[in-house]
Amino acid sequence: MQLSLGPVQYFWSREKIFSFYAEIAELPVDIVYLGEVVCAKRRQLKLQDWLEIAEKLSHAGKEVILSTLTLIVADSELSQMKKICHNASYAVEANDMSALHLLEGRSDFIVGPHVNMYNAETLALLHETGARRWVFPVELSRQTLAQLQQQKPATLQTEVFAWGHLPLSFSARCFTARAFDLARDQCEFRCEDFEHGMPLYTQDQQNLFLVNGIQLQSGVPCNLLPELDELRQLGVDVLRISPQAKNMAAIIQAFRTALDNDATTAELPMPEDGWCNGYWHGEAGMSWLTN
Repeated sequence: MQLSLGPVQYFWSREKIFSFYAEIAELPVDIVYLGEVVCAKRRQLKLQDWLEIAEKLSHAGKEVILSTLTLIVADSELSQMKKICHNASYAVEANDMSALHLLEGRSDFIVGPHVNMYNAETLALLHETGARRWVFPVELSRQTLAQLQQQKPATLQTEVFAWGHLPLSFSARCFTARAFDLARDQCEFRCEDFEHGMPLYTQDQQNLFLVNGIQLQSGVPCNLLPELDELRQLGVDVLRISPQAKNMAAIIQAFRTALDNDATTAELPMPEDGWCNGYWHGEAGMSWLTN
């Protein structure tokens, strides 16, 4: 089983992005996804910058995948997506149906977690068009995964989002901008002030969501490390960790240790508000259940 690092979902500075991936180059992940997947207004890094980072990671022995935007709302964004999909150096993760259309015929693309894939017929169709791996949608349960694993094409790899704040929804409006009474087009890049998203609490102070520009995430990170034995039994090929601003090395090392030692548990730094795994168990996503 391989370990992947998903794309950065937050608006970090150019310097922080380069510094972050310099650290990742030295950490034991097998696959690294690069690129902006949330908001096209976050333009501190151009495609050439991402390709520069990709080259350094490739030299460090990582498999590099370029990820596309999840929500396309302008011709300029479609033009950028075409450049990513038509690059000749790296495989692409498609997070939108328009990207899948552009990638049809390539045999090396990955279908990201934001594309609706809920049945074996869809997986077979995507595999026929060239997909070699799919990322299990975060809101589905282990029972659904077990069924799809039995029915999917044998050579289609499966990747599961195993750690991090779950990407739940995207909107044409910017939630962070609205929190400051700003329109999306005049957002002043307020999301840059929140390197790990802006917490949204209920009236009884439960951490319900993270507001991240046009995206809403789970308030607490998902943690499927305790489910590692079942993930192995289900034949999952890749476990995905989602980047965050702190404790990245410790989180990656905990997963690597568990994978390398055929263990089912490893010590992880506990977030202040805990973890969630409800979707995996077919319950409310924000729940934390133990077997």
